[in-house]
Amino acid sequence: MKVVWERPTTSVRDVYEELRTRRRIAYTTVMTLMQILERKGHLKRTVDGRRHLYRPAKPRRQTVSALLRDFVDRVFNGSARPLLLHLAGDGKVSKADLEALRQLLDEEGR
Repeated sequence: MKVVWERPTTSVRDVYEELRTRRRIAYTTVMTLMQILERKGHLKRTVDGRRHLYRPAKPRRQTVSALLRDFVDRVFNGSARPLLLHLAGDGKVSKADLEALRQLLDEEGR
C-alpha cells in the first residue's frame, strides 16, 4: 500500500519493481496481494489497454485503520491488549510514544 499511496495510479509491475529494490519477492506474490486488496475494497482497478492500473480506494488513514482492525482480529482474536503489550515489551515503542498513548487513554477515560 505504501507504494500505491506514493503515486496517483500504479501497475503490479511498478509495485513489483519498487519492492524488488528492498527485498526478494515474486511478481505473482505482488499481483495476488494487489488482487486481494482490491477484493477487500482497499484498491480500485482500471484497465488501460493490457495494463491494470491501481489506486487507493479510500484515504490512507481509513485504509490503515481497516487493515489494523483486520490484523488484530486475525492475530489477536480482536483484542488490542496483547498487541500493545507486545509492542511495549519489545522495546520498539519510545518513551515519548508511551507518554502520548497515556495521554490519549487519559483523554478517552474522561
